[in-house]
Amino acid sequence: MDIIIIGLLLGATYALMAMGLQLQYGVARIMNLANGEMLIAGAFGTFWFYTASNASPFYALIGVIPLAFAVNWAIYRVLIVPLVRRARNQGQLEVDCILATFGLSFILVGILLAVFGGEYLSYSYLARPIFILGEPYGLNRVAAFIGSLVLCLGLYLWLHRTRPGLALRAVSVNPAAAGLVSINVTRASALAFALGGAVTAAGGVLLSMFLTFDASLGVVFTLKALIIVILGGVSDIRGAILAAFILGLAETTVASLVDPGLTLAAAYLLFMAILLVRPEGLLGRRSS
Repeated sequence: MDIIIIGLLLGATYALMAMGLQLQYGVARIMNLANGEMLIAGAFGTFWFYTASNASPFYALIGVIPLAFAVNWAIYRVLIVPLVRRARNQGQLEVDCILATFGLSFILVGILLAVFGGEYLSYSYLARPIFILGEPYGLNRVAAFIGSLVLCLGLYLWLHRTRPGLALRAVSVNPAAAGLVSINVTRASALAFALGGAVTAAGGVLLSMFLTFDASLGVVFTLKALIIVILGGVSDIRGAILAAFILGLAETTVASLVDPGLTLAAAYLLFMAILLVRPEGLLGRRSS
């Protein structure tokens, strides 16, 4: 039971992180390899906010989310749009975007190193136990879990209950057909990319409550987000949420029963196993 609860607490935060990349890749068709750096930037921003003000890290969301949205909107308009316009097909666009965002990840790491340094950082917030079914768990982890659930639910409802959310879902299914019904595909893709970056940065805010991090840790979270998105199915955000909880449970099981150093290896083994059995992902649709 201890493994299940810790896995669920971790999986909710992973879900928020992966939903950001799912928006960028599933809607905007951009494989963003700088996704993890945006998460770490959100964590660094929260560290700076908490140590400067000693206020709740949840208040950092008020500044981090709109700032990350603006930065990612600018990245899409300046860096990605020219690549979209010159690409002859989706394959070329994916290759160009992988190379461009791979380079962008190094730029963001360099900026974080210049501003915050290369040491590992953490802060103490709600660092006291809370008992669940008689076992103690970190209150900061539980707070991050609740925050992740609220944000995930809010984003899911926005995508399914609002006209802008419906437009993003239409673009994710068929961009050409969406354009025929007066949806501005370029603007919708920019919105999805910017919103994905903001959601990812929000995940960094919540992860920073219990995680020790440094500027180079972003690549690990990029890999985990890629595993979750492809594992769950690129076209369905529910699959990303399900896959995030599966990954959280798998990592917790391996860390508790085998070795904490093998958690990433376990994630890849799970990823390969699902791809062999169901290559379109858990909730993805088989191509006809």
